Amino acid sequence: MLHLSSTAARRLHLHAQGLDRRARPRARKQDVLAAIRRMGVLQIDTISVVARSPYFVLFSRLGTYDPTWLEELLAEGALFEYWAHEASFLPIEDYALVRHRMLDPQRMGWKYRAEWVSKHRSDVEQVLAHVREHGAVRSADFERRNDAASGWWEWKPEKRALEALFTAGHLMVARRQAFQRVYDLRERVHAEWSDAALPSQQEIERRLILRSVRALGVATARWIPDYYRMPKRDTPARVRELAAAGELIEVQVDGWRDAAYIHPDDLDVAQDASTGGLKPRLTTLLSPFDPLVWDRSRARVMFGFDYSIECYTPAPKRRYGYYVLPVLRRGEIVARLDAKAHRRDGTFEVRSFHLEEHVRPTDALLRDVSRAIVEAAAWHDTPDIAIGRTVPKTLRPRLRELTQA
Repeated sequence: MLHLSSTAARRLHLHAQGLDRRARPRARKQDVLAAIRRMGVLQIDTISVVARSPYFVLFSRLGTYDPTWLEELLAEGALFEYWAHEASFLPIEDYALVRHRMLDPQRMGWKYRAEWVSKHRSDVEQVLAHVREHGAVRSADFERRNDAASGWWEWKPEKRALEALFTAGHLMVARRQAFQRVYDLRERVHAEWSDAALPSQQEIERRLILRSVRALGVATARWIPDYYRMPKRDTPARVRELAAAGELIEVQVDGWRDAAYIHPDDLDVAQDASTGGLKPRLTTLLSPFDPLVWDRSRARVMFGFDYSIECYTPAPKRRYGYYVLPVLRRGEIVARLDAKAHRRDGTFEVRSFHLEEHVRPTDALLRDVSRAIVEAAAWHDTPDIAIGRTVPKTLRPRLRELTQA
């Protein structure tokens, strides 16, 4: 059995996610698609105090790139949107992996209000007929019938209908316009698809498990279901079955209570990591919705990093800030910063900066982190950097000096 140190496992994980080094100095459009294929799933979130999460996740891996490339790949049909980890971009070749969810939307929980759909069947059918006759639409193309807009249950009926038809696979997102979804019929957006090509549910589960392990590099059975939101109760047993059949390789990792697994295609890379290879060089800021940190228990084991997304926490209860970006430096998460891009006046504000308690603030580390902040600020077109509170507070003068040099 292959034995990995915790450092080697972490390096393998970063390599699988494309966060150990940049592929090339200047990203190209095809690198965006390659990064999404490597991750398997790119979660969508609409918070925009800095670049929205899907764009930021790509920036962490690619460096400076043109965000319109993501939208172009969606409109060109290289990507599609659906519920994977959450609302996500996925490579179009993975459409089969989520098609079963569309065919049984009642199992999608709050994402498909079956009772509401049944009660408003006429409204839903009218919206579908409208799209069929008039072409692609946005929710904004329908007039609001009242002023309420504070939650899903207060959406106008047409928006609810669009979301239901999307979850049930009758509509797809053809493109985005000012980040708003533009819906069209599935047969127009993905005309090549036929349900006759749909694999069995068991085969889909197998593929999702293997895809998750490849995306994670090395993973315990408890971590695997979360990646594509598979059943937590049944998936670990399937993982062990695949390992027994030789489709996964069981490995031991120092300090991990549970057995871990790698994909056979990654055996050479894992052996390289076990002998000191795959040394990460990248320092970058991460989105709160980056796959590296979205599983809190995995981040705690892999990096010793206890992280929660505080934008959904009432302000008085926040410890670190509203939109806190983890700072990855050469294989370790060394800090977290609360950031806001003030695009009108060109300022990238670091409202607070917290160095992790176990990290020693060497000058080399502060230089790496400062370069990452400067790179992120430049990509946002907010080159002026304002450093607010730091913990420890003695870091503030040096961070200001380095980011403004």
